[in-house]
Amino acid sequence: QVQLVESGGGLVQAGGSLRLSCAASGVTFSRYVMGWFRQAPGKERELVSEISWRASSTSYTDSVKGRFTISRDSAKNTVYLQMNSLKPEDTAVYFCAVRGGPFIGGTDPYNYWGQGIQVTVSS
Repeated sequence: QVQLVESGGGLVQAGGSLRLSCAASGVTFSRYVMGWFRQAPGKERELVSEISWRASSTSYTDSVKGRFTISRDSAKNTVYLQMNSLKPEDTAVYFCAVRGGPFIGGTDPYNYWGQGIQVTVSS
């Protein structure tokens, strides 16, 4: 059974930093992309960032470029999202997700999701 467990969320003031972690277990894909999504109240879930199987490629939504950094430790099956210069508009529930395949930017849907973790940025 696949499990994705997020940690590291919380409350932070604008301009502050948080580091999210997501530990994956039970993933049977031989190669898989890991991603971070977020959903703010009243808004649709959006893809924030994703990282390829070998961590050679990453992508970010425009609103977080230059502030967020995604990374992964394949030995630990863990993906991280370092969030700096946080803004109140970054407030959302953040989800970790996994899909099969080595490359980012594909059209295959994400198959597995974490339970989500709250990030709140106060002004």
